Amino acid sequence: MSQAQDHQIVVPAEPVHVALAGDPPRGSTGRVAVVSPYTGGVLGTVPDSDLADVARVVSRARTAAVPWAHTPIKERTSLLFRFRALVHEHLEELAQCVACESGKTLGEARAGLLKGLEVVEYATSLQNLPAGGALEVSQGVLCEAHRVPLGVVCGITPFNFPAMVPMWMFPIAVTLGNAFILKPSEKVPLTATRLAELMRDAGYPEGVLSVVHGGSLASEALIDHPDISAVGFVGSTPVARRVYARAAAHGKRVLALGGAKNPMILMPDADPDVAITGVVSSFTGCAGQRCMAGSVLLAVGTCDDLVDGILRAASEIRLGTDMGALIDQHARARLLAAIEQAAADGAAIRLDGRCATPPVAYPGGFWLGPTVLDNVTPQSAAARQELFGPVLSIVRVSTLEDALSFEAESCFGNAVSVFTRDGSVARAVALGCRSGMVGVNVGVPVPREPFSFGGTRDSRFGSGDITGAGGVAFWSDLRKITSKWAPAVSGGWMS
Repeated sequence: MSQAQDHQIVVPAEPVHVALAGDPPRGSTGRVAVVSPYTGGVLGTVPDSDLADVARVVSRARTAAVPWAHTPIKERTSLLFRFRALVHEHLEELAQCVACESGKTLGEARAGLLKGLEVVEYATSLQNLPAGGALEVSQGVLCEAHRVPLGVVCGITPFNFPAMVPMWMFPIAVTLGNAFILKPSEKVPLTATRLAELMRDAGYPEGVLSVVHGGSLASEALIDHPDISAVGFVGSTPVARRVYARAAAHGKRVLALGGAKNPMILMPDADPDVAITGVVSSFTGCAGQRCMAGSVLLAVGTCDDLVDGILRAASEIRLGTDMGALIDQHARARLLAAIEQAAADGAAIRLDGRCATPPVAYPGGFWLGPTVLDNVTPQSAAARQELFGPVLSIVRVSTLEDALSFEAESCFGNAVSVFTRDGSVARAVALGCRSGMVGVNVGVPVPREPFSFGGTRDSRFGSGDITGAGGVAFWSDLRKITSKWAPAVSGGWMS
């Protein structure tokens, strides 16, 4: 594939109108338009599901859950292998869909799909991993533990990763024997629909994986439904807090991952090639619309040469090729206001993305170039609040201790990175921070499977993590069985 083809986003000529699984199209009423960040044009529509829609989907899932739970795990896993093969077969089609509806570049869309497939591959390994254990704990007494599914569970996922975040959830959940209902963001529902079609093509029974479209009403209906046993959520911190409180009030298991304001600590001894690339990739990747974006640079001591290198590299980012679009006009307006506020608070705008030229091919899209704010006041909004865009706030600090104090004072706890050639400095950050994920010379420290993804403090509500072993624990119960079949020969407290 040529470089031009590799970057070209192909916007469908005709809008796609999606129906709920098993339901006829409902016409032009009660539907949500899907708008492309690249063009501002309508890609299609999906149902704006109401309580009755949600009830029908949950009913189908409940019917499917019992026989699916009794299906041997090796048979469940065989279908997941087929799904994995189908995703690889349709990778370019899926990447185009992700890019069109979320604003990502094709490279970012592919990367998200491949990261999602890592979780699929981990889930396929569950058939070969011990699901519990057994031990003769006393003479004639056997204790066993078995992983058992919860029943019907749901995942509510964000706009910024239409494929990856759903694939963090449903492969593990369904392989463990649950029926899973996916409620994607109404801004990016088309990829979720296509993934569900591929699950059907892989041979999954009806109701094992379902998709509910719509907005907050659909999400709330799923959270409130008595037949939903667990709720997984990824989104902003304010919404994650509400989802957690609402689901927990119903006694449900819930893990709600929220937002972040991830600091990157830049030491004067950092390798320029590693640090400059790492910092720029972190705050511009996915147009800064990801919870793992490094959005605050804590420049320790004299780092001017490194900062100048970051500015040069960021200024060379090409919109539409190296960096995608913002999700919608509201996001762009919010970021423009945040930049204005930062300047009013005394920050210097060293690189102004508002002046960036939109790509000729996509003049109607929602664009903002990389923006770098320097000498940002540590307690200002630009330093402390999640902006969720390609904006880097540079806070100048004197010592590593000052940088760690800044990280400790944050309400968030998703990730922190440090760029240094000093092992003792790296260790001090790794052991002294309060965040859940740490990068050493890595600007986006997303754990690879089987290590689980999850932060702390206001970046996570609930316990555990969303992928890997954390995902297994979340989407299943550990059932303990104690058996005794004959009198013990010798006495003990259990005899």
